[in-house]
Amino acid sequence: MSDVQKNIWEVPLAERMRPKTLGEFAGQSHLLGPDAPLRKIIESNRTPSCILYGPPGVGKTTLVRLMATETGREILEINAVSAKVSELRDLVSEAAKLKLLRSGHAAIAFVDEIYHFNKTQQNALLPSVEKGDLILIGTTTENPWFEINKTLLSRMIVFQLNPLTEDDLVSLLKRALEDRERGLGALEISTEDQVLRVLASKAGGDARQALTRLEFLAGTVAARGGQRLTEETVSGSLPFASVRYDKASDDHYAVISALIKSIRGSDPDAAVYWLARLLAGGENLRFICRRLLISAAEDVGLADPQALSVVSAAAYAVDMVGLPEARILLSEAVIYLAAAPKSNSAYLAVDEASKALEKGDIQEVPFHLKPDGSGYVYPHDDPRHWTPQLYMERQRRFYYPGALGAEAEMGARLRKFWRRFSEEKTSS
Repeated sequence: MSDVQKNIWEVPLAERMRPKTLGEFAGQSHLLGPDAPLRKIIESNRTPSCILYGPPGVGKTTLVRLMATETGREILEINAVSAKVSELRDLVSEAAKLKLLRSGHAAIAFVDEIYHFNKTQQNALLPSVEKGDLILIGTTTENPWFEINKTLLSRMIVFQLNPLTEDDLVSLLKRALEDRERGLGALEISTEDQVLRVLASKAGGDARQALTRLEFLAGTVAARGGQRLTEETVSGSLPFASVRYDKASDDHYAVISALIKSIRGSDPDAAVYWLARLLAGGENLRFICRRLLISAAEDVGLADPQALSVVSAAAYAVDMVGLPEARILLSEAVIYLAAAPKSNSAYLAVDEASKALEKGDIQEVPFHLKPDGSGYVYPHDDPRHWTPQLYMERQRRFYYPGALGAEAEMGARLRKFWRRFSEEKTSS
């Protein structure tokens, strides 16, 4: 093996296997498929100022470089944290010179983790972006709509990159294992697609992690004098899948949203899975309990009033017990909510009442309901424990009982007392 080849082996496999053309790029077919918008723009020799948003290992930095290569542009890299305004002004000047040299082709100013850009840094670059003297491309793992200044965001297009699918990763791993120039082909390690699929399933959609694990395993097999990568080797050496979850990032909102929507959709299996994801990511237990309490009232509601008591008891028990046993208590609460009948009538009722107030429906308390008023009839004096009397000066209808579970009985009882509960809700 020559010295050059030895030096190549010092470079991580993920870096060696970076795509050199759009054709080699794995995944992101919604952006880079044959008829996808971003691919068409790049192939037409144009590059928009944009933000590439997505988790680690999905090709954000690689795509920036390909956008430059495919359109024949220079890349000027910026450190979003430490770049001084004077340095940014120098960069703008350099970009203007490059544009002249390249016959009108603007250079790309590449900013990794662009959400670190402060207002002063933005102001130094925005005029050049608006005039087209340079193309600003930023990458970020954080949700740009939450983290990036709206002034900057309004001048850029956001392209979201997704975690790679298992099929994408299997194809990438196979190519890396066979490639003799940049990959692991010189080791002559063979394997089956199913083995690569197991490896892909442990990478959490992260190409960098998948390639790093493949390099480690192939190197282990070669060091033992073997030539075959087996499923036992993969499972034995890499027992845990990567959990893509960060409490400080967009994953925090995405996973809890998936949990609540799975409960709302009455799918206990999905709900327990997303609960497990939250727990594996180290999510705060009180945060989970708060969201389950809201779901008990908002999504299950009066169809099963007991749901709120069940979750309240679980929340108290979780606080008393802690992990690891708290996961069992949360699982019981989540399954109960998912399997319970659903009603959002309580949520809709208070929402409608709030809207009435916002529109100016501010009513006086009827005189007979005031502490110092007269004429109030005590309902318990009636054998029915109810008596007809006015509780609002102008009667309004906010609550419409659902037809499931305990709420169906509530609706039937209210129809005996008030004629308006016999009326169906009309669409507005």
